[in-house]
Amino acid sequence: MRFLPHVTVATIVEHQSHYLMVEEERDGRIVLNQPAGHLEADETLLQAALRETLEETGWHVELTTVVGLYLFQAANGETYQRVCFSAKPISHEPERTLDEGIIRARWMSLDELVDNTEMLRSHLVLGCVQDYLNKPHYSLDLIR
Repeated sequence: MRFLPHVTVATIVEHQSHYLMVEEERDGRIVLNQPAGHLEADETLLQAALRETLEETGWHVELTTVVGLYLFQAANGETYQRVCFSAKPISHEPERTLDEGIIRARWMSLDELVDNTEMLRSHLVLGCVQDYLNKPHYSLDLIR
């Protein structure tokens, strides 16, 4: 059987030391995640990150760097290859209908994320923010 990991994107959007997070319903519970989702056919990783951020938060953003690449095996046994970007907020469409399952977008401080680790969709949520704060970032030109 051929191994086919899922390709996903996530975007860390920071503004005044707060991070744009998504509250979503997942498996009967409310969890926190960065704006994130699957790469769709015929789109680039950059396009996917912009699309998912807008669909899940109503925010238009400008991607600035690649934070990291992550290989993750979820509790359901599926493997995900996550490409995490950083971005700055550009404009907001507060009236925009968000994706199904999304409860709301909210800005949270690092302390609030740490205080709510039991709500994080996976360990990658906080791990990506910590990498954003503490590790080198890479040019978007890394993606070809």
